[in-house]
Amino acid sequence: MRSLGVFFVEFVQYFEASAQSISWISSTGLAAQQFFSPLGAALCNAYDTRVVVMTGGFLAALGFILASQATCLVHLYLTMGLISGFGWGLVFTPMVATVVANIERRRALALGLGFSSIGIVSFIFNPLFQFLVETYAWRGALLILGGLSLNIVACGALVRPKRRSKAPEKVDSEKSSSCSSLLGRLSSYLELPLLLERPYLTYTLAVTLLNVGYFVPYFHLVAHSRQVGFSEYQAAFVMSAAGASDILGRVASGWFSDLGHFRLIHLLSLWTALAGVFIMLLPISSLSGSYAVLMVISLLYGFCSGALTSLVFAVVPMIVGVERVMGAIGLLQLIESGAGLLGTPLSGLLKDVTGTYTASFVVAGGFVVLGTLAMTTLPHYFSCTDPPAPRRPSHGEKDKSLHLELEQINSSLPDMNHGGGQ
Repeated sequence: MRSLGVFFVEFVQYFEASAQSISWISSTGLAAQQFFSPLGAALCNAYDTRVVVMTGGFLAALGFILASQATCLVHLYLTMGLISGFGWGLVFTPMVATVVANIERRRALALGLGFSSIGIVSFIFNPLFQFLVETYAWRGALLILGGLSLNIVACGALVRPKRRSKAPEKVDSEKSSSCSSLLGRLSSYLELPLLLERPYLTYTLAVTLLNVGYFVPYFHLVAHSRQVGFSEYQAAFVMSAAGASDILGRVASGWFSDLGHFRLIHLLSLWTALAGVFIMLLPISSLSGSYAVLMVISLLYGFCSGALTSLVFAVVPMIVGVERVMGAIGLLQLIESGAGLLGTPLSGLLKDVTGTYTASFVVAGGFVVLGTLAMTTLPHYFSCTDPPAPRRPSHGEKDKSLHLELEQINSSLPDMNHGGGQ
């Protein structure tokens, strides 16, 4: 996703379309990934995670392969956007939730190491895609990208299967014919009751505002660099350098967070605020004309954007509990999909209106900062210690509490009868 900015310039030239029209390709893919994430989470809760991830990898590859034969922008919206985005939605949430659910100690570091692969891809693939586009044109480059995406299928086969309890399945099988039972199971798989909890809704709002501006540099920074006069490879290397610092930011943030000196939500707020500021500073390069200035700001932005990424998901189990993390991440992705759909086209529209990307980056950074302010409204935000994480009672605990309630009712009945006899 982050390395597709190289294709942005090619699509503008080939289809002779506006920046806003081309931006809908990436935003459709991002929104589709986030919109279908709850479906991926629900399928993983109901079936095997491996099969879901492998299916997502096949769809992601299929979208790129079909996109290589596109003759108009609508074809790219449907293939590179909708089909590949659907595949990413079946891959991303299950993989993140698997790490969160299976690792308790140094969870932030584990997520940072896992997400560091995204930075590695940004570092390697930007120059690689530029080379492939120059060698095979954008159609050949997308075909090769589709082949590379098939590796997700092999990776999905290595996912650790989720342990399942047998008791709930027995209850569900007895009531499967009931419509209310079906709706209850669907609500349970999607974790819909989370939508009634204020802390989760507040956090979702903050991440949604962050999502409006977070991806704008990854899609428009290459085009901005080309516009201010830098060469194709210089522009691609800017994103590669940001990807390299992104890797460092993810690992360093995960390691420092697990030291326990500060609360995760406070560190997330810090990195989010800094990322928003550096996004707004990116257009300074167009004023100074200095490649070094653009490189330094891109490195700082890459570090902060990488540092916040692993923490966004590490905070989720502290708000909803580990038991509900699969559905919580899926719902989070679904709600923020609207922001991902509108963020990049809004940036492209501002560029078309103003003629430069200055307003685009300023507005994008402003939304990221707004996300930071929304986090400060979380309950217990200004506390120095984390409140206890919510815990969903197991079926055994529910049965035990129900048994105790029945015993209390039965024991009260003789007392009532005895009182009535007197």
